Amino acid sequence: MSRASLDKDPHDVAAMFDAVAKRYDITNDVLSLGRTGAWRRAVTAAVIPQAGETVLDLAAGTGTSSGPIEAAGARVVACDFSVGMLQQGQRQDPDRVFVAGDALALPFPDESFDAVTISFGLRNIVDVVDGLQEILRVTRPGGRLVVCEFSAPTNVFFRKVYMEYLMKALPRIAEQVSSSPEAYVYLAESIRAWPDQADLADVIALTGWQRVQYRNLTGGIVALHRGWRP
Repeated sequence: MSRASLDKDPHDVAAMFDAVAKRYDITNDVLSLGRTGAWRRAVTAAVIPQAGETVLDLAAGTGTSSGPIEAAGARVVACDFSVGMLQQGQRQDPDRVFVAGDALALPFPDESFDAVTISFGLRNIVDVVDGLQEILRVTRPGGRLVVCEFSAPTNVFFRKVYMEYLMKALPRIAEQVSSSPEAYVYLAESIRAWPDQADLADVIALTGWQRVQYRNLTGGIVALHRGWRP
C-alpha cells in the first residue's frame, strides 16, 4: 500500500498515484457518487476551449479530464508527474499526447498555452504558490487558468455530513474498489486541510492572476476557480 503524508513529498505523492493508477478512474466515479463526469463538463465550459488553441491539462492523470476539452476543438497536452498514471492513460488512449512533468518545473517554454487547467491536483503540489506562478509562466498573455478542486460545502449541516463521509466512509469504500486504499486516507486528510473557496481565490490572485473568480459545484464539495494572465 502507498500513501503520501501531508508534507507532500513529491516522490511519495508520485508513488502513491502510481499505485492507484490501474483503478483510479473507476474508484473516483464510485467515491464521487458518479459526479466526476459533471465536474469534467463544468471544467470544459470554464476553459472555453476554441479550435486552434493549445490547452495544458496539468495533473491530468490518465487523461479523462483532457477528453472533453479536446472534443471541443482544442489541442490538449496531458501532463502529470506520475509515470504510472500516464502509462495507464496511454494504454487507454494511445493517440493522446502525454508528457511527464513536475508542476514546479514544467517542461514547456514561456507562454506556450492559451489555457491551463488543473483538476484535483493543485492540492498535491508541495508549494502551491510556486506552482501557480509556474503555470502563469507557461500561459500566454490573456490566457486563462481553471482550477477544479475539492472545497468547503456552503451549508453547515451538509458540511458536517460531508466531513463524516470523507473521514469515515470514503476510506472504507476505497478498500473495496481501489488498488491502493491507503492513498484515499491521504485524500481525505488533504481535503480537510485545504483552503476554502475564498482563501484559495486570494492565493491565486497573489500569484499574479487577474480577475480571479470562483463558483461552487455540488454544494461546494468542489469549486471551480478561474483567472486570467495579464
